[in-house]
Amino acid sequence: MMFSMKRMTAIFQKDLKDLSKNMYVGTSLILPFMLALFYRNMDVISIETHYLIINLTFVVVGLFVQSAIIAEEKEKHTLRGLMLSPATLPEILTGKSLVSFLLTGVTILICVGILGYDPVSPLLITIALIISAFFYLALGTLIGLVSRTVIEASVIMLPVMFIFGFGSLFEILIEKYPMLGFTTYLPSVQLVELANEVEVGAGFVDIGLNLVIIFIWFIVAALATVAVFKKREMDD
Repeated sequence: MMFSMKRMTAIFQKDLKDLSKNMYVGTSLILPFMLALFYRNMDVISIETHYLIINLTFVVVGLFVQSAIIAEEKEKHTLRGLMLSPATLPEILTGKSLVSFLLTGVTILICVGILGYDPVSPLLITIALIISAFFYLALGTLIGLVSRTVIEASVIMLPVMFIFGFGSLFEILIEKYPMLGFTTYLPSVQLVELANEVEVGAGFVDIGLNLVIIFIWFIVAALATVAVFKKREMDD
């Protein structure tokens, strides 16, 4: 069955309309803006500070909003109807991810503007941010699928927000606790490393490994999401 833009757009428009009525969207957008306004008065804003806010945006806007969208569909028992509709899996997942993707992108752009972040290579940074966004959307969809309600999704989000939103802070602890060395492979940490390399003139080849690691995180999350979605489709 071919991908239908019409069905995908219909799903997107429905979610956009539903989200405009929900308070959690507004509250999730507040935190990145508050932090950006707070840090803008610093004399020197480090790459780590810029990406603390960017990674937090991925978690509290992209991941949380996405998980809430899916969890709300389950809570209202409308996800099953969508699964039984003529819409294909790619159409459903794309349509349901588009709102979160746009919200995340707009939030990051505004926060970057507030902080005055001007990367040496906007193209390389944009590529890395898009791949990162795909990962967080896939993970958000997965959390939504395994949650029964929006509240349950919010509870699951707490440790996830700490691990991925503040993952770069683990670097401070690695010297004292070597067992935390695996955290250097977190997508949030890889994004910071990539951004630092770009600032000193690194090219696409130089940051290739960072991009590959982030992309692997996306692939794993996407495969898990598809597997859970298909299981829910059969179980329900």
